[in-house]
Amino acid sequence: MSIASSSAQRGSKITGLGHYQPEKVLTNFDIAKMVDTSDEWIQERTGIVERRVVEDETVADLAVAAARMALEDAGIEDVDLVVVASTTSTDRSPNTAGRVSQRLGFTSPAIMDVNTACSGFEYAVGIADQAIRAGSAESAVVIGSETLSTVTDWTDRRTCILTADGAGAVVLQKSEEPLVSRTVWGSVPSMADAVVIDGDPEYFSQDGRQVMRWAFTDASKQAHKVLDAAGLGLGDIDVFAFHQANLRLVEPLAKALKATDEQIVIKDVIESGNTSAASVPLGLSKYWHRGDLPRGGTALLLGFGGGFTFAGQVVKLPE
Repeated sequence: MSIASSSAQRGSKITGLGHYQPEKVLTNFDIAKMVDTSDEWIQERTGIVERRVVEDETVADLAVAAARMALEDAGIEDVDLVVVASTTSTDRSPNTAGRVSQRLGFTSPAIMDVNTACSGFEYAVGIADQAIRAGSAESAVVIGSETLSTVTDWTDRRTCILTADGAGAVVLQKSEEPLVSRTVWGSVPSMADAVVIDGDPEYFSQDGRQVMRWAFTDASKQAHKVLDAAGLGLGDIDVFAFHQANLRLVEPLAKALKATDEQIVIKDVIESGNTSAASVPLGLSKYWHRGDLPRGGTALLLGFGGGFTFAGQVVKLPE
């Protein structure tokens, strides 16, 4: 089944998925030793049980590992384009995409980083898909990679229970029919300061109530716009892959979209926490490689967060 496109037949398709998480596991019980909280309190408010955090790895390290897995899954060694979505990368030049290209031995790809926080991966997929549709590339690796733990105030129990590190990636290749839908994206300028990483030292903070309010009132509307752009209905979706901000956001959004028991709602936040731009590809790849997703199934991707930004598309999983 092809996905509707307003352009010519040429499009892109996902041919490989990959992910990577640091080895260090931080449980709710570990956090309870650092701040006044408890496993019960954290699970009740976020659904999170544990998360992974870096010790000496960088955004580029995580990105390289996830990309390598996606490339192996796709069965290719080189690409024309590398797009990395991250809001925690510290290197200005070379950018993270350049580091990934260098370390994976690519020939001469276009390289770019994207920073739209938690919707970054979906923005990056949109950019890569359009490049392939336009003929500027025939293959791309798109990565979401974050080390949110490095910008976390571990004395603030409102935020330290959420943040985590990880990376997810997909390989896109030219397709004779579009199997990635047109990306629906945008922002809410009035909410620019709802989620920020700032200060000295720089820390992640958010207006949780404002974010929750948007998620409960507007996220489902954006999901419907994504479906309309793809020419599909809710019944055509096999997998819902939302930004893993908080299980208390993921579950109500799935309910608002009337997800059935037969449809899969990714809930990787339970074991991975909030990994910002990495959360959608991380959860998607983990479920894929565990065999929990249908081959050739359709997945609705939707990210939203700092900026305040949102973006989404429908993709067909590899056969």
